[in-house]
Amino acid sequence: MINLNAKPRDLKDGNKYYDSMTNNDILRKIRYTLDLNDASMIEIFGLGDFIAKRSDVSDWLKKEEDPLYIELNDQMLATFLNGLIIHKRGKRDGVQMIAENELSNNLILRKLKIAFDLKTDEIIELFNLVDKKISPHELSAFLRSPEQKQYRPCNDQYLRNFIHGLQVKFRDNNNDPG
Repeated sequence: MINLNAKPRDLKDGNKYYDSMTNNDILRKIRYTLDLNDASMIEIFGLGDFIAKRSDVSDWLKKEEDPLYIELNDQMLATFLNGLIIHKRGKRDGVQMIAENELSNNLILRKLKIAFDLKTDEIIELFNLVDKKISPHELSAFLRSPEQKQYRPCNDQYLRNFIHGLQVKFRDNNNDPG
């Protein structure tokens, strides 16, 4: 994954390279996007069936350089994303989501799509907000199951731009008066 704040470095072939975005970076970006405080973060982890302490949340939100930084693994990020879905959409009837042990960019994209109740045209608009073009067919391929023929892996740049689009749209809306 890609760091939203990373400055691109020019490569010899003219392309840009971004440093990888970690699960902790994703957690920080979602917290910022939704303007969540520690109590809200703890509540969301709880909705995903994990009892987080304030110190856990604090350590996951620290930068890598901080000696108290703790890496957020895929299962913990999946737990948070599952809790975010319940937080934003309500608990569904029947069997509840179980946190995956491994996350892909595609699965993170899919969970955020569900949490924010986004339709295809709304996701395309999020990409447009950050000057990234994506076709409905391309987006559909990212959201498919890996077993399907039309499935395509969501590369780091697409996930980075999607999360950035969420920030542009929802952080601005959170700051609107009234």
